[in-house]
Amino acid sequence: MAMIDEPLYPIAILIDELKNEDIQLRLNSIRRLSTIARALGEERTRKELIPFLSENNDDDDEVLLAMAEELGVFVPYIGGVEFAYVLLPPLETLCIVEETCVRDKAVESLCRIGTQMKESDIVEWFIPLVKRLAGGEWFTARVSSCGLFHIAYPSATELFKAELRSMYGQLCQDDMPMVRRSAASNLGKFAATVEANNLKTDIMSIFEDLTRDDQDSVRLLAVEGCAALGKLLEPQDCVAHILPVIVNFSQDKSWRVRYMVANQLYELCEAVGPEPTCSDLVPAYVRLLRDNEAEVRIAAAGKVTKFCRILNPHLAIQHILPCVKELSSDSSQHVRSALASVIMGMAPVLGKDATIEELLPIFLSLLKDEFPDVRLNIISKLDQVNQVFSIREAAANNLKRLAEEFGPEWAMQNIVPQLLEKISNPHYLHRMTILQSISLLAPVLGSESTCQKLLPVIITASKDSICRVPNIKFNVAKVLQSLIPIFDHSVVEQAVRPCLVELSEDPDVDVRYFASQAIQTCDSVMMSS
Repeated sequence: MAMIDEPLYPIAILIDELKNEDIQLRLNSIRRLSTIARALGEERTRKELIPFLSENNDDDDEVLLAMAEELGVFVPYIGGVEFAYVLLPPLETLCIVEETCVRDKAVESLCRIGTQMKESDIVEWFIPLVKRLAGGEWFTARVSSCGLFHIAYPSATELFKAELRSMYGQLCQDDMPMVRRSAASNLGKFAATVEANNLKTDIMSIFEDLTRDDQDSVRLLAVEGCAALGKLLEPQDCVAHILPVIVNFSQDKSWRVRYMVANQLYELCEAVGPEPTCSDLVPAYVRLLRDNEAEVRIAAAGKVTKFCRILNPHLAIQHILPCVKELSSDSSQHVRSALASVIMGMAPVLGKDATIEELLPIFLSLLKDEFPDVRLNIISKLDQVNQVFSIREAAANNLKRLAEEFGPEWAMQNIVPQLLEKISNPHYLHRMTILQSISLLAPVLGSESTCQKLLPVIITASKDSICRVPNIKFNVAKVLQSLIPIFDHSVVEQAVRPCLVELSEDPDVDVRYFASQAIQTCDSVMMSS
């Protein structure tokens, strides 16, 4: 038998294994591509292995999926970023196959490679690939192209940028709903790379087309675009362009679109701001809570606490609480279960009196529900009620009374040291109670003592390095807001405001909201002085 030339041996083995009928053997071969590439060396990998893989695309979907994944991390085996463009042809081929998961993985790998490529190579190799896919005869190519525009656009020339925006607009009007769905799904990522002036014109025009699409599967993906675009637009533009869409979507003829709105409405509120939220989005949310489809009510009920946190307690009691009462006796057990899983969180929002008078009867009703899931969801969240009318709150109020009775000096010697010890307690409820106690004690202790002893503790709590609980952070913002009037202006500017600015950039929407409210208080206090 003739001897096989040793340098060709890995390729020969790979060819034989990929022709084998055993799918597991073919899959194992693909999983060993990095080993084969190391054996071949960088140059032969570029010139032999990658071209071979480009031609070997007629295989089982599981094998192609593995190939798409492996190629995404192949840059080191072909000689580094300088030769990254070599990996584009096989992945471009995989972007056109019928199986969705293979295409998605190929797009993911192309994005990973594209972020590493030099700008000149993006222009020479990546942008032409995107254009080929976007203009492809097969709809699968056009579907895949939508996920690549945000990688190609930043490096493009002005002429290419205009062409890419135009192509994306055409994809949003494609005859195939699957293409329009992909365009709607990826619009937020693409929009984030587009210049502000083109965002207001080209991208908003594209967005408006998607919101009027006759396919509900496209419109529901446009709902996600509302939140993404809202973060990119100026507040006045957001109110002008996004708010009407949200309101219309909340009344959409498709329950699936309304479901998506119900699921994301509290995030959209942040984009449009507090005033439009109260005037336009509260009525929209009430409609969703009373929707005739149970699936929509389930989604809306599951977000009731998050939505109430955005409102002031009066609005929540006036508009949302009546709907909560209705939902507690809803004909669908799944609606009642969704409500039971979050309703306890309303207690800190509404306050002690409203909780006792309005929420407590609803709690008791749900505790007697015939379905065990409903009862379990209530019982598992009882600790959230403890934040409002419990021993902890009574203790905080008693500390304040003691301080008032015995004076600030006594409080500084006997109360404050104990509070400072407990602020690092691993249980977040204890840390919440300490913050509440500080907010009650500060006016009694006075500005100087609060600044020296308590303010550093509050600022440290804003980091909440113990377990990063959002509730701690937004309560820090509330406490700082309540204490701004007792601080000197220099303290507000040098210590309080920087802390609030950092919180206003927190990933959690509630933390950002309460921090922004506190910053507004800072501004009003400084302007009035």
